[in-house]
Amino acid sequence: MAYFCTKLLLMARPAIGTYSPGFATYIQKVQETDIFEALKNQQETVNHFFQNIPEEKHGYAYAPGKWTLKDMMQHLIDSERVINYRSLCFARQERSSLPSFDEDLYAANANAKTRTWESLCNELKAVREGTNYLYQSFNEDMLVLEGVANNNTATALSMGFATVGHLYHHVYVIETKYLVAAESC
Repeated sequence: MAYFCTKLLLMARPAIGTYSPGFATYIQKVQETDIFEALKNQQETVNHFFQNIPEEKHGYAYAPGKWTLKDMMQHLIDSERVINYRSLCFARQERSSLPSFDEDLYAANANAKTRTWESLCNELKAVREGTNYLYQSFNEDMLVLEGVANNNTATALSMGFATVGHLYHHVYVIETKYLVAAESC
């Protein structure tokens, strides 16, 4: 993937205070100290983990009121887009406070159940490809620029780490609550 090859700068992990406390859990899930390495290392998960989930599990929810795997996949796509928009705004020095993101409202209005699993997997791959190009376009100065979203200050760099950690979080949830629970049914 050529978009990783031209980046020479190595960035440190985002410092505490450069992101919303709500993103701390996601950022801590990222092992790498460089955002470009983290995105590159997660590409295998994006390309293959979801694609290999058996068809009979796509509509499964592990408890009443919980999202199905299709809902979860759409949530991953929507979240990555929202976080990328925030990163772009911060890197371009937007001074307006960006709105919050009501994940349950988005999920209720996404109509993921009518989508094919293949289309959701392909869209996630496409969105992640856009994420890779977006971060590749930022220089070191842009990555540390701050902005405000949902009344919290953050940097473009911290949003990148949150993107990677958010996907790891949901992979863990899928493995421990959806796939394991579904296998015991």
